[in-house]
Amino acid sequence: MQFGYTIIYVPDVRASLAFFDKAFGLKTRFYHDSDYGECETGQTTLAFAAHELGQSNLPEGYVEAHASPKPLGIEIALVTKDVEAAHAQAVQAGARSLKAPMQKPWGQIVSYLLCPDGTLVELCTPVHG
Repeated sequence: MQFGYTIIYVPDVRASLAFFDKAFGLKTRFYHDSDYGECETGQTTLAFAAHELGQSNLPEGYVEAHASPKPLGIEIALVTKDVEAAHAQAVQAGARSLKAPMQKPWGQIVSYLLCPDGTLVELCTPVHG
C-alpha cells in the first residue's frame, strides 16, 4: 500500500489551484474541465475536485469544508524551512491565520491557516528526530 492522493472537494477547483499557487507556490500540474485539478507537490498528489464530483462519488453527502463554521478535523501539512515567511505570504494571498508560527516542544516551528476554500493548512519546519 502506498499513499497516493489527498483530494479536497471545493466550490471552485480553478480558484483553489490559483490560491495554492499564489499562497504556497504549488503550481498546477493537471487541470480537467473545471471539476478536477492537481498541484505539483512531489510524490504524493494534492488534488481538488468540484463538489458536483464529490456529490456523485458520495451521494449520501459530506461536510463541505468551506461551509463549516469550524475547520474540519483534518489538515494538509506543508513543510518549509521558513514558516514565518510562508505564513505571511499565505495570509497576504487570502488565507486566514488561525495560529501564528510557534515552536513546539520538540523544536519544530508550526502555524495554522484556513484557506478560502475551507482547507486547514499546517505550515511546518521538517521534524528532526
